Amino acid sequence: MLHVDPISLATSAAPQLTAGATSTAATSAAVEVTAGAVPLAAEATPPPFSVTAVFTEARLDSWLAVGLVLAAGLYLYGVHRLRVRGDRWPVARTIFFLGPGLGGIASVTVSGLHAYDTALLSVHMVQHMALSMVSPIFLALGAPVTLALRTLPTGPRKRLLAVVHSRIARIYTFPLVAFAIFVVNPFALYFTDLYRYTLEHAWAHELVHAHFIMTGCVFFWPLLGLDPLPGRWPYPGRALLMLLSVPFHTVLGLTIMQSTTLFGGDWYPSLGLSWADPWEDQVLAGGILWAGGEFVSVTMLAVLVVQWMRHAEREARRIDRELDRQEARQRAAEAAG
Repeated sequence: MLHVDPISLATSAAPQLTAGATSTAATSAAVEVTAGAVPLAAEATPPPFSVTAVFTEARLDSWLAVGLVLAAGLYLYGVHRLRVRGDRWPVARTIFFLGPGLGGIASVTVSGLHAYDTALLSVHMVQHMALSMVSPIFLALGAPVTLALRTLPTGPRKRLLAVVHSRIARIYTFPLVAFAIFVVNPFALYFTDLYRYTLEHAWAHELVHAHFIMTGCVFFWPLLGLDPLPGRWPYPGRALLMLLSVPFHTVLGLTIMQSTTLFGGDWYPSLGLSWADPWEDQVLAGGILWAGGEFVSVTMLAVLVVQWMRHAEREARRIDRELDRQEARQRAAEAAG
């Protein structure tokens, strides 16, 4: 990003200019550069990072905040409709969806962390982890599609089923496709000029947040989600795919930590933050991605194993019931004979 200091510009003006003309030229040049430069510049220089700032810098006027409130309201309305007609909905699913699911998104986008996501790469990496690896998992465990299918009228329910079983949904939720998207996207973002562009434009930066959420949902929903999705792999295949995602975070985190160039070019040094060193912060960001990615992957692998065991138990009980029914029918036939 190009920054022009009006004082330096004024002092470098030609000697024959008058003081008034020099001041006018400097101001005009500064305005022109500001108008054509970065819309996020004013937002990218927050006060020194502190726990207090996480609360004092919070905002509730973003489109993402509105979307979170709307999603929470619709989910609670669906749960209410089920209870009114006497149906049961697991409390754990509601807690997962509203707490670490939507709440996790809000904690890194609506809270004061948003004021530092273009000033500190480490804060951006915390957002990356929460939006792409933590919140999507709990959104999937909340089973919102199942809730919608149980509460929507016949017409909307059929349309939702058509979307879930559409060709596009089958392609994007196919585990190998979802895995490729999940792995390739961070490299395409951080190792190209795209990341610098998202720092310079507020709309692109917000779009990246939504993209992180969608990428995480596409990857984790078929692996851990409870909703009915087409083409879902058996548990051994899911566990293998989860294992393959672990080295990816190690490679990406170590690459960021050992990089000899700053991500975003001169964006972070140009902010002139006296309380943060861009190089040290980049090393911290890589460490967050490395350690956090491995921790989440291993934890989710454990969750997948637990789901696998429960599925095996349910399948064993189902087989036992079927055998009992067959035995009862055989006894009835023998008695009748």
